[in-house]
Amino acid sequence: MAVFDLSAEQAADPRLAPLQPAPPLPRLVQSISVTLVVAQAVFLAGSYLKGTWLVAPGGGGVEADFVNVWAAGKLALSGHPALAYDWPTHKLAEVAALGHPFDGYYGWHYPPTFLFVAATLALLPYAAAFLVSTVATFLPYLVAVRSIIGDRVGYLLAAAFPAVVANFFVGQNGFLSAALLGGALILIERRQTLLAGVLIGLLAYKPHLGLLIPVALIAGGEWRTIATTAIIAALIAAAAWLSFGTESWLGFLGHIGQSSQAVFADGKADWGKLQTAFGAVRTLGGSETLAWAAQGFVALVTAAAVAALWRSDLAYALKAAALGAGALLVTPYLYMYDLAVLAVPLAFLIRLGVAEGFRDYERAGIGIVCALMLAFIVPFLKVPLGFAAVLIVATLIARRVLEPRAFLALA
Repeated sequence: MAVFDLSAEQAADPRLAPLQPAPPLPRLVQSISVTLVVAQAVFLAGSYLKGTWLVAPGGGGVEADFVNVWAAGKLALSGHPALAYDWPTHKLAEVAALGHPFDGYYGWHYPPTFLFVAATLALLPYAAAFLVSTVATFLPYLVAVRSIIGDRVGYLLAAAFPAVVANFFVGQNGFLSAALLGGALILIERRQTLLAGVLIGLLAYKPHLGLLIPVALIAGGEWRTIATTAIIAALIAAAAWLSFGTESWLGFLGHIGQSSQAVFADGKADWGKLQTAFGAVRTLGGSETLAWAAQGFVALVTAAAVAALWRSDLAYALKAAALGAGALLVTPYLYMYDLAVLAVPLAFLIRLGVAEGFRDYERAGIGIVCALMLAFIVPFLKVPLGFAAVLIVATLIARRVLEPRAFLALA
């Protein structure tokens, strides 16, 4: 994509020169990656034929996370966007979208800014919108990971990452989050700071994933990116206010407390699905107070570490990897599909491994990360194995950071 091209002035700076083509990864790694891609495709095809993905045996839609987006979009198109935050009304819209009743409820937790996307998708039939949304975000995700790694093998590694099937199966937007964060980090590295701010401003559709970004940008003195982010986020918010009215924003703000009560206090979405410190403590039987204390401790330590790294002369790839992993550690609200973002710090680690050589423990660590995510997805274990995967990635980054050579200005 042209957005990732260096200008002539930037290319003159050797620190910003394009990476040399990476040597081929070991044949075993490539074979495993191809196997994972094929296995995920076979799983989705089999699910479609069984009527458990996209289209139900009776011809209606299969209930999945995406239905909350399509239903909210329909309400916005009908002139009642604020009703997306009214649970009973939104549930009726979900039932109408699928063409049959179903147990449970898929809540709409996004700010009104994301109604632009929802309304656009709702112009299509449900199944078509599901596929368009997933594929349209999958492609920039592939581009972002490939751009970080610096070689075409990045496409294969990105497609093989276990979070891929989680997003395709439920129609979630983890690909979009990963593409925006990964793209922004590449653009910051290449000093295209204004474009980086645009991507981060767009990431505000999921505010909880951006909690750590201001900490890093302020510590790193990325003031142009900060200013652009604020302007873009404000413009989109104003556009949503003009398009969907004050009631939609009031509905969103009032909905936050209700959602928090349902997810964190009552556990209606299943604490074992939360891939966070909070989810881990609650899954193990800890109290809500202990869970919040653990989450707060992890968040504070992570924020302090990322701020220190972004103020340092640390190699940029490690700074970016730390922010990518840290963004997932500080939020209490994180599901397996969100861990598509974990491909971003992993891509930076792989780039370093190719450039400098992998440490003895790194290949095994990355393999364990993928195995943990597969163990959650395939048997549908309701244990926060994804949180363990994020901790392993954070540990791999920390080991690199503690090496004296890490403080050289490496790409």
